[in-house]
Amino acid sequence: MSDALFDPHGILLRRDAVARGLDDNWLARMVRSAGLIHVRHGAYADPAVWIPATPVERHDLRARAVMQQYDDRVALSHMSAVVRRGGPNWGLDLSNVHLTNLFGRGDRIQAGITHHRGVCRAGDVSRTDSHWITSPARNAMETAQLSGRDAAVAVLDWFLNNNLTSTDECSPLVDPLMREWPGSIDLGARLALARPKRASVGETRTGLFLHDWSYPEPDCQWRVDRPDGRIAGVVDFVLHREGLMIEFDGQIKYGRLLKPGQTIADVIQAERARERLLEDLTGYRMFRLVWSELERPAELDARLRNAIANNLRVRAS
Repeated sequence: MSDALFDPHGILLRRDAVARGLDDNWLARMVRSAGLIHVRHGAYADPAVWIPATPVERHDLRARAVMQQYDDRVALSHMSAVVRRGGPNWGLDLSNVHLTNLFGRGDRIQAGITHHRGVCRAGDVSRTDSHWITSPARNAMETAQLSGRDAAVAVLDWFLNNNLTSTDECSPLVDPLMREWPGSIDLGARLALARPKRASVGETRTGLFLHDWSYPEPDCQWRVDRPDGRIAGVVDFVLHREGLMIEFDGQIKYGRLLKPGQTIADVIQAERARERLLEDLTGYRMFRLVWSELERPAELDARLRNAIANNLRVRAS
């Protein structure tokens, strides 16, 4: 089948196929023969694109199909707009594509689309890929309003960390714009928990763990310099009074550090050498945690408090 049938993202709409002289029988035969993937009502995808795609990528493909099927009366919004921007998807419900109607209609779920109705002011939407998308501030806050707390703060952190918006831009959306929206009662509290220096979902969840278990507010992305002024490293979190540096470890983090020819084991060894250097330069100890420990916060709290107690005893001796 000619690649010219598909748009640049691998999508074919029924209406475009019909305009080329291809009828519903042809589309049905192509689906049965696995030449097309039926992704939603009136939309198909190139199997070479759809089959290897991740669930998040498939959500975005469906969103692209939906936006082609609708006119300029709607904007891509909420979780779907976060995905389009490349934001974090951890904890987000991606079962439906999310649209906001720009002319006051909405508030329904139909055919795999969640339609939202919300007042859109000047500056609340912008153009991307030939359609409307809610602005970064609006997108961050509307997604935070519909998500669980940790996922909401992770989204807010990402928007702030990437300088797509600011707390000053987000705060006015809490009241009065979103005051009456379902689930918005604690939206201001979620924004107050966001920190622009947290650079990953793992760091967000670590920061929230420290907050929930009553640790002091840590410094984020704390820079450690060598005596000659060269940078030795940047630490995820530091508790100065406790003399403890805290880092979240994850396979994705280590993957970003890989250089050509290196393995994960090489990166971990290099990280351990970096850890010893940072400890020598600061006199602080390093505490590392992994994703699975965040699922057992009471055990993590006990381990962290034990590390702090041991470190304070050593420093006092």
